[in-house]
Amino acid sequence: MVKTLNFWKDKNVLVTGHTGFKGTWLVNLLTQLGAKVSGYSLKNELDYGFYHKTKTNQKINSFYGNICDKNSLKSFMDQVNPEIIFHLAAQPLVRLSYIDPVDTYNTNVVGLANILNISRETKSLKVFLNITSDKCYENFEWDWPYRENDLMGGHDPYSNSKGCAELLTKAFRMSFFNPDNYNKEHNICLSTARAGNVIGGGDWAQDRIIPDLIKSLIEGKKLEIRSPNAIRPWQFVLEPLRGYLTLAEFMYEDGLNFSGSWNFGPDNKDNITVEEMINMLSKHLNINDFYQIIESSRYHEAKLLKLDISKAKNTLGWKPILNMNETLKFVAEWYIGFINNDNVDDLTNKQINDYISLIES
Repeated sequence: MVKTLNFWKDKNVLVTGHTGFKGTWLVNLLTQLGAKVSGYSLKNELDYGFYHKTKTNQKINSFYGNICDKNSLKSFMDQVNPEIIFHLAAQPLVRLSYIDPVDTYNTNVVGLANILNISRETKSLKVFLNITSDKCYENFEWDWPYRENDLMGGHDPYSNSKGCAELLTKAFRMSFFNPDNYNKEHNICLSTARAGNVIGGGDWAQDRIIPDLIKSLIEGKKLEIRSPNAIRPWQFVLEPLRGYLTLAEFMYEDGLNFSGSWNFGPDNKDNITVEEMINMLSKHLNINDFYQIIESSRYHEAKLLKLDISKAKNTLGWKPILNMNETLKFVAEWYIGFINNDNVDDLTNKQINDYISLIES
């Protein structure tokens, strides 16, 4: 499934933002691979409480706190002594960043600065992987995919905060975790990972197209679509997570050559519009006449975004294994199970096992 399947057994791993959508999938995956997982996050009991419905919350060392609270964060890191950190704690929504830009920057930039600075004194630490976003790029809405060395930027506060997070990570890497001084002055490899539009079961965030669709079905309402022609790099949640694990293992074993920034996204043919995606998903959900197109929001939202994943393919040997139809089949299966009151823990672990089987076949 990853570079070496048994690498993660007994590894001491800290996941920040572990109660979020991607964080919940990541800690479930890591525990299945035998890692000793700790989590630092806000409690996140919004909507249907994905994390708290999985048994993983009973298996890991979990602390509920704000990433901006540097004292509690340092105390927890001193307690768990992580070898590997996956930093996912963030305010992840574009439209919410317009409503509360200060909190967005506090969480996504100041919170990151806190954990990076504490990491300088964490003797056990070997790998720090900061999970940012495809939206960190200065988006000119051109047709060709963005590469890791393209300009950072972002029109809205969320996207801009992720560009800032990338620049902040680079500053710490050059100042305190410089690859030239690896195994001399420090033993920490610091990288960033930029994923596309990650979709999968358990996502209940506001203003995301699939959670909004499922909520509309549950509530018997029509889905409202703002930007039907916007093109996004859709990918099933386990695809980039597999990329993160693969990268982290390379970083652990050879930090000198794997510090930097990395894109994880779908193949170019699977960059499709919002309307194309939901129409494909509707076939797996067996629904029709379920949405209406409304006027675009007064807030700016990018219409075109693609990622170049050549670096991950050529250097890590990672590539997506699911096409768009297979991705949406996974998504629909989880939500159909949820609507039918299936056990969330069983649903999630079944999909992890099914995905691992595809990797191993």
